[in-house]
Amino acid sequence: MEARRLTKMALLTALLCVSAWISFPLPFSPVPVIALTLVATLTGLMLEPKDTLIVFLVYILLGLIGVPVFAGGTSGLTKLWGPTGGFIVSWPIAYTLLSVCKGKSRSFFSYAWRSIAITIPVVYIFGVAGFMLVTGTPLWAALTAAMFPYIPGDIVKCLVAAWLATKIKI
Repeated sequence: MEARRLTKMALLTALLCVSAWISFPLPFSPVPVIALTLVATLTGLMLEPKDTLIVFLVYILLGLIGVPVFAGGTSGLTKLWGPTGGFIVSWPIAYTLLSVCKGKSRSFFSYAWRSIAITIPVVYIFGVAGFMLVTGTPLWAALTAAMFPYIPGDIVKCLVAAWLATKIKI
């Protein structure tokens, strides 16, 4: 791998780690609101699919070995078995899929609708399923606690990431 490509991957991995610290809990759910989803979308839009997958696998591996890179500065295998584990597992899939499907056009509209249509459903399918398995909550309660309140913010984060991806020249 050439230095430029590795540098982009390292920078986006570091941004993922830092952005996960920017989180705040909601009183009705163990799933926090995190800035990581904005950086994750940006990663999928800016890197090739293989590089996107590597970045997310490295990020998750860092968290699993104890580096505090998950939401709010947490880490460890217990995060994957917790209520947010399904979300974490979804990221390499959702954002690599975004990278595969982002198209050749570097336009805001193209990036925005693809990131919304691809990442949000994939992340919530895994996230809500994991939440239900771990907490034993029925579907409607899980959707209310782990999905519905987050959708507007995730759409905004996808729009911001799409805009940034069209402006950043790396």
